[in-house]
Amino acid sequence: MDSPIKRILLDDVFWESGKQPETSETYSRIEGDNAILSDVHTLLADPIHAAVYMLDPKYAAKSILSGAKINKATTVSHHHDLDEGKVLNSLEGRRFQRKVFRVGHRKEMTLRWLSTQLWRHRVMGLLLALCVTLLLMLLATQSLQHPSHYAGHKGHKLEERGALSDNALPNYPVPSHTAPNRRKAVQTTNLQHQRDPNGYTFMRTRRSPPPVAFLKTHKTGSSTVQNLMFRLGEKENLTFAFPYYAYQFSYPDRFRADFVDELPPGSSQFDMLCSHMRLDLGQLKQVMPRNTIYITLLRDPLQTFESVFSYYTSTVPAFTLAKKAADTANRKSALSVFLEAPESYWDPTEPGNGLARNPMSFDLGLSSQEWNASWPMELTQLEEAFQLVMIAEHFDESLVLLGALLQLEPEELAYVHLNVRAPSDITPLEDDTKARLWAWNSLDVLLYNLFLQVFWEKAEQYGLGRLKREVALLRASTQRLRQKCVAREGVPPGELEDLVRPWQTDTVTILGYKVRGNLTLQEEGLCVRLVLPELQYHSHLYFQQYGHDMRSIPTD
Repeated sequence: MDSPIKRILLDDVFWESGKQPETSETYSRIEGDNAILSDVHTLLADPIHAAVYMLDPKYAAKSILSGAKINKATTVSHHHDLDEGKVLNSLEGRRFQRKVFRVGHRKEMTLRWLSTQLWRHRVMGLLLALCVTLLLMLLATQSLQHPSHYAGHKGHKLEERGALSDNALPNYPVPSHTAPNRRKAVQTTNLQHQRDPNGYTFMRTRRSPPPVAFLKTHKTGSSTVQNLMFRLGEKENLTFAFPYYAYQFSYPDRFRADFVDELPPGSSQFDMLCSHMRLDLGQLKQVMPRNTIYITLLRDPLQTFESVFSYYTSTVPAFTLAKKAADTANRKSALSVFLEAPESYWDPTEPGNGLARNPMSFDLGLSSQEWNASWPMELTQLEEAFQLVMIAEHFDESLVLLGALLQLEPEELAYVHLNVRAPSDITPLEDDTKARLWAWNSLDVLLYNLFLQVFWEKAEQYGLGRLKREVALLRASTQRLRQKCVAREGVPPGELEDLVRPWQTDTVTILGYKVRGNLTLQEEGLCVRLVLPELQYHSHLYFQQYGHDMRSIPTD
């Protein structure tokens, strides 16, 4: 690295104000001999601001940019080979301005500038005090309201529901820290006894979680996250936004607000949505409250497509044609046959072929056929809308960040992997197969790489050291719960009871779990829900919310 550049990057006065303990690893990299200019944007926005100012004048008056705009500026500046000297000159100017302000060189500032700044900060302080006062008044008002005003259809324990549908759970008590008839339309609080690592008991205030919309993507591990959401929603007595028909929101059609079943009596809003859909963000926001947390899950595109292909071979038309061709070919898998000439099997006008190319992009409502001019804007909208895009290859880290968003404890994030295929149904990927998969699903590769970068940026903001410690706590909690609940894992469907048997396709075997015996009724209720497949849990929660079974999809 050139010495002038390094002097700027090593200037303690410039960097000290933005330096945080959790970014110490990144600072060590910046200060090393192999540091490069592109590392700078991970720590401070100034050089990116400089790039934006030179590339797009409309941002010149803004001192704060969103993460999406900063990422876009980085990509654009690299694409246009922006002169690094100009960026450094701008960086040097901003560094000098900050240094002048910090060490008190007031001779560089005019009285007019100083008075303007003082007035601006005074106004901001008054506005902040006003906002805090209004917030306290709102909380005080809500705390005085009688909770029975919000009691509605959910004021029944499982034991008191009367006759159960065929798919409903047995009469296990709901494992909850709140009274079953408590509505969560307002931010009520509950005091819980907790133990710290030293064994001391203390009291903590628990707030009801914010509304959550989980975009359930296909074959990414999303059934495991959905089960976690189902358990959380049932325990907190939340109102689910369920499809009007069956288990999905008229997939593969784009989501519409009228795909959602009606709001049940006694509920003021939908609190949770986590069924399959093809995203239409504007329509989804019509259903969910304004303070909804939006999350989804992505997986390595190669592994995703292999899983999608094997799971939906008999239902996606393009895959079915390839399977028929493979049946006549010797020693070739249907996936290999498809990838040799995918266009010969894939008809993009066939609605059922949505998952046959770039399935994650399709689920997120993007054009999955080819890159088009709308992609950059749509990616920016997704990044700004979704507070968290989880990554399957960093599943535990993703759950920790999810727990931070929803104020959950490690015990509430414990899980078992659901909807897992038998090992014999997983197709090994050779190098040439991987290359063809990358080429055929290039938009999913771009999508995944973008949000993988965003994920690690959020992880750095959370603190990598803190994240590592929280992951260890989550894994310990998960291990304890599995030891308590699971007698056997990887159990073939023929050995499982109907209640815990996953739905099977024509082309793969989905394995399940056997729950331990000798559990208390409360423990059995918790453990059965932990391993409960999607369809059974969905049916149970729907019946609990509406008092009748789900509607079947009309045949005409």
